[in-house]
Amino acid sequence: MSQYDRMMSGKLYNSEQKDDKLKQMYKNRIKFLNKFNATDFGDFKKREKLIRKYFKSAGKNAVVNKPFFCDYGANITIGDNFYANFDCIILDVNSVEIGNNVFLAPRVCIYTAGHPIDKDVRAEMLEYGYKVKIGNDVWIGGNTVINPGVTIGDNVVIGSNSVVTKNIPSNCVACGNPCRVIREITEQDSKFWRAQAEDYYNEINNTNC
Repeated sequence: MSQYDRMMSGKLYNSEQKDDKLKQMYKNRIKFLNKFNATDFGDFKKREKLIRKYFKSAGKNAVVNKPFFCDYGANITIGDNFYANFDCIILDVNSVEIGNNVFLAPRVCIYTAGHPIDKDVRAEMLEYGYKVKIGNDVWIGGNTVINPGVTIGDNVVIGSNSVVTKNIPSNCVACGNPCRVIREITEQDSKFWRAQAEDYYNEINNTNC
């Protein structure tokens, strides 16, 4: 089994002994990040074009602020209306799958990469990667860290400065270190925020009359 296959299957692999596929992925990553982080801050169209070229796949309306960093980019899938604010880091040594309408606040870090607890095995430069999956309609607060192997459900809010070490179910607010479910998202939340939105639109429409 190649180093790439071991990496993608969650087995221990040696990142220093890259096979041909990993070497090419690493070269592509350098090209991508150099071009991406050299763009003008306001040039979202160019950054979206680069994302479509180097990510595994990207939906409509992909907005990513710079600086942005990743291990490869080729293992990242994002859905429609994705937004990542400044200083996003995605270590995609394994798959990172992100659904539609996902918003990342500044300095959100998504890690698929991990290292053995045993010091001797770790010193042999062996590591592993576990897939991360984020559902639809998720907002992740600033400085949040999502650890390897985590799945976050649909319609979830993660509070800032959280460290997500375990799966988070759908339809909830969660936060903390380690991140825990605080409460469910209810119909009352929808009614409250829908009322705020209606007030906004009414004021805007009246102003424009």
